[in-house]
Amino acid sequence: MKPVAAAPLSEDLIRRFDVAGPRYTSYPTADRFVEAFTAEDYAQALQLRHHGAAAMAKPLSLYLHIPFCESLCYYCACNKIITKHHDRARPYLQYLSREVDLHTALLGLGQAVSQIHLGGGSPTFLNDEELTELMAMLRRNFTLAPDGEYSIEVDPRTIDVSRLDTLAQLGFNRLSFGVQDFDTAVQQAVHRVQPTEQVFSLVEAARLRGFESINIDLIYGLPLQTGPSFERTLETVVALRPDRIALYAYAHLPERFKPQRRIVSADLPGAGVKVHMLSRAIAVLMEAGYDYIGMDHFALHSDALSVAKRQGRLHRNFQGYSTQSDCDLIALGVSSIGRIGATYSQNAKTLEEYYDRLDHGQFPVVRGLALTRDDLLRRTVIMALMCQGQVLFEPVELAYLIDFKRYFSTEMEAIAKLGEQGLLTLDDNGIFVSEMGWFFVRAVAMVFDRHLQTDRTRARFSRII
Repeated sequence: MKPVAAAPLSEDLIRRFDVAGPRYTSYPTADRFVEAFTAEDYAQALQLRHHGAAAMAKPLSLYLHIPFCESLCYYCACNKIITKHHDRARPYLQYLSREVDLHTALLGLGQAVSQIHLGGGSPTFLNDEELTELMAMLRRNFTLAPDGEYSIEVDPRTIDVSRLDTLAQLGFNRLSFGVQDFDTAVQQAVHRVQPTEQVFSLVEAARLRGFESINIDLIYGLPLQTGPSFERTLETVVALRPDRIALYAYAHLPERFKPQRRIVSADLPGAGVKVHMLSRAIAVLMEAGYDYIGMDHFALHSDALSVAKRQGRLHRNFQGYSTQSDCDLIALGVSSIGRIGATYSQNAKTLEEYYDRLDHGQFPVVRGLALTRDDLLRRTVIMALMCQGQVLFEPVELAYLIDFKRYFSTEMEAIAKLGEQGLLTLDDNGIFVSEMGWFFVRAVAMVFDRHLQTDRTRARFSRII
């Protein structure tokens, strides 16, 4: 698919297609995981990988969840533990090592790893010694590819230039700074104050140290944000010029996420203001030279993510868009979600249960899913749409021995209607998302979600743009 060259969006168009729907970091989505999938099922999936010749040559991706944060951000919906007691990190690292040992007992030592991501929480809650210990533990157990992607989420309030030196020495080559907004009043309203000068200084220092890609996270729809204030934030991030920008919509769900109860609902911008913010963000960032990767991701034309999209190598995993191949993902730590073969799994969500399971020598997996043939087929279609912006009928038909239009007869009727609205084109060879449709690609993918079509309760999902 060609990169989007302009922002052909009106606010009316955004309103028309702004519905709730999954982000498709997986299909089926995590809300479909079941407790009937156990630690034993996960162990079996690992054994199948170990004994499968093709899988042995398939690199692994690792995700490690570090749940600790020093202070509470009111908008946060992540699994985190708020504490100033840094001594809690040491036992957590020991349990992570135990979890790795369970994996190497089945997979063997030295499995090739091409991607590592540390998320949270705040991974930079760990001090330099602890981060060094963690990376040394991973290197003892896995073989890290020299050209791999090794990224870490960074809270700018928790690091300085010397810590950037440590991260570079440990092999991290990608950083993601959580900023959210540059406006001081907004920062105070969400309890995350960080001076603009501090962020600029850290990003410049990271560039000088050779980090290959620097991402900035922004959120629109936060309390006290206005059209003019967010415009200033956009101008600031353009001046900062990170390699990538992740622009998320704030979903206010205080009944589900307790920290959000500290946000005054009356301070939140209305729906019309949020639509305007998104419309302006798309226009400003694209005018500044960023390619629209999809959903809420933007990247400079030279960034590996943008290159991967142009070359048709874009993929999705539980961290979002990725340049890495469709590889297995081992998820380590509390609440982490992983993928091995045709299975998904999630670890225990509380530290107590996570520790207890490992104390008993068990994988801390508490739920998951073994995918059916229909799940695998629909995953292929949905991921092709989400990543390449197209699905070709013939390769899918040959791989799954189906007649695409007959198998998806109901879905094709809905696809034709989206075509009439300009989101895609349809011919005898396949479905091709249009430049305008790329902004609403989740709406196109949702057509093929069998679970979503049989369950219209979508309140648990975020808005699709």
